[in-house]
Amino acid sequence: MSNLDGAVVLVVGATGGLGSRIATQLESLGASVVRVSRAESDLQDVGGPATAVAAAIASHGRLDGVVIAAGVVAFGPIESVSDVAITELFATNTLGPIRLIREATPHLAASAAAGRDPFIVTLSGIVADAPTAGLASYSAAKAGLAAFTKAATRELRKSGIRILDARPGHTETELSRHPIEGTAPTFPAGLDPDAVAARIVRAIVDDEKDLPSTEFS
Repeated sequence: MSNLDGAVVLVVGATGGLGSRIATQLESLGASVVRVSRAESDLQDVGGPATAVAAAIASHGRLDGVVIAAGVVAFGPIESVSDVAITELFATNTLGPIRLIREATPHLAASAAAGRDPFIVTLSGIVADAPTAGLASYSAAKAGLAAFTKAATRELRKSGIRILDARPGHTETELSRHPIEGTAPTFPAGLDPDAVAARIVRAIVDDEKDLPSTEFS
């Protein structure tokens, strides 16, 4: 079981529906949370992830956890999704998190060497397991992130770093209401974001490594 009291945790996407809730719940358990919005970290820019990690180190001198809750979505059939949208989907949902994990790894390894329990949380979502029509490019971007974390888990555990990938189903946040392109279809009622955030935080505390969609039903 991980003790979050005093842990320094970087939450990227901390103004979003899930990121804000995860950050607040981590703080309630005693963590020192560095909140960074997607705009502030600019995951499309190669320097954004480095800037986000540097902010945590500058504030607290160390890093014990990273939560990547930033993301964008686009809707529409494959022939209608623009190059601009596809580029942003992969830049924000795949390349940005990969770069952020790369930048954070040395600091998290130092945390493990100091006897703490460092972790990384990604939210690839249910589409990583069940690619969805009308969300093909978004599904591919999230599946790419899930594949990366699966391989990175094997590498980083040697350094004492744990990766937790969460794949909740549709959740009642603002993400689907503000796509970068297209219009969201009519979804059935989604998951409660407070409950989803609570399940993710509990998994952090309980040293879990994988949260498939069935863990959120």
